[in-house]
Amino acid sequence: MRTLPVVEVVWLRFLFHLAISATLLAPGPAAALFATRRPRLQLLRAAMLMAMTAMNFWALQYLQLAETGAIQFSVPILIAAFAGPLLGERLDAARWTAILVGFAGILLIFRPGTQAFHPALLLAFGVAVLYALFNLLTRQLAAHDRPETTQFLSALGATVAMTPFALALWRMPADAAEWGVAVLIGLAGALGHYLLALAHRYAPASVLGPFLYQQIVYMVLLGYLLFGDVPDAAVLAGGGVVVASGLYLLWREKRAPG
Repeated sequence: MRTLPVVEVVWLRFLFHLAISATLLAPGPAAALFATRRPRLQLLRAAMLMAMTAMNFWALQYLQLAETGAIQFSVPILIAAFAGPLLGERLDAARWTAILVGFAGILLIFRPGTQAFHPALLLAFGVAVLYALFNLLTRQLAAHDRPETTQFLSALGATVAMTPFALALWRMPADAAEWGVAVLIGLAGALGHYLLALAHRYAPASVLGPFLYQQIVYMVLLGYLLFGDVPDAAVLAGGGVVVASGLYLLWREKRAPG
């Protein structure tokens, strides 16, 4: 997919996500897919999904999978940081310390002021910020709308918004392999977002959060097998600090009363 414009790749991802969602994940009357009690929040979620997906594909043109993955592990830390201003939650000194330690781990990955720093790292961190807000929004929508509706409307909104830009830059995929990758990306996106919305209906963030960290195994392995990437010591060390901070915050949340 490196031969296609980023906008086109993202659009194809959402187009197949939308098609798969409509045909496989949401049986029943078509009107039920559009039945939302929070249309503005659904529109906001679609915009966030479109932005962070495009930014992630853009960042991956310059970064290793392990680098983007390690930065994504800051999501639980960012959720904790946002909980105060957005949800009115009060954070104690221990939580703030864990948040600051987590950001120190991100700086280890960034290595600002050195030759190892790449501006695309800021894109990856922007994705993490959006994803943290995206999770908070998904949690809120789970109390009002069906998970099928949430993930379908997000895919629909992103597809419609990106269509004119994708068609303007359209380049025909070279062969069946590129079409197959586009379908696979859409399938993974559809199933992943459906399961995410469903999981947030039945489990709190303290239970779901640790599952995020298993991604590092897949990312390092796939990065090596597909691209020959080997993460350096700074990425591994920074990622370890971020993971430790995130797990501590999730452990504190799980122990909190109520």
